[in-house]
Amino acid sequence: MKQLSIETLLQENAYPGRGIIIGKTPDGKHAVTAYFIMGRSENSRNRVFVPSEGGIRTEAYDPSKLVDPSLIIYAPVRLLGDYTIVTNGDQTDTIYDLMAQGQTFEQALRTREFEPDGPNYTPRISGIMKITDGIFHYALSILKSNNGDPSSCNRYTFTYENPAAGEARFIHTYQENVEPLPSFEGEPRLVNVHDDIEEFTGMIWDNLNEDNKVSLFVRYINIETGATKTRILNKNV
Repeated sequence: MKQLSIETLLQENAYPGRGIIIGKTPDGKHAVTAYFIMGRSENSRNRVFVPSEGGIRTEAYDPSKLVDPSLIIYAPVRLLGDYTIVTNGDQTDTIYDLMAQGQTFEQALRTREFEPDGPNYTPRISGIMKITDGIFHYALSILKSNNGDPSSCNRYTFTYENPAAGEARFIHTYQENVEPLPSFEGEPRLVNVHDDIEEFTGMIWDNLNEDNKVSLFVRYINIETGATKTRILNKNV
């Protein structure tokens, strides 16, 4: 698969929706994850990321303007032992709870499907990272309607064992900015990643559509020591 420029992918899509990036830095030292949210409605744009128990949660920037919290207030990132869970909805809690009971990432997600927000039926995208004894593996999942038909849920999991340095995978909710919003298609995109967290964070943030971007979370985890660096950017400050 040809490696693509994350800058170009973001510049060419004014509304990819919510996105997850997971990979390994070119120097091979850090596992990387990034999660961003975007919004077109006032309700969707009225959010910020805040730290929570080693991960993050979304909160309303102005609680007086919050209309419907059901699909926009959740914990995108949670930690479970050696695992980092990253998702675009409350399936984070489903994965956390069921894996804590001994089920797998895929088994947990079989209890969920795409979001009930017709006609878009926004996909649920999820990622999981595991770092143990200097070994890093990760997986990405998408649950989506069958070409907009809510009677059928299509489930895909992509697993990356000992990923190559300098490579990351990018999955997002919407293929393009048209109506109704079509679900992401194909494998997660193979994209570039930077050794420096500041450069990588700035690159993603600067190339997200200025009108639609809302919040960004980036974390670098040292594969040998487990030490983390985290950056959170919110348009609403």
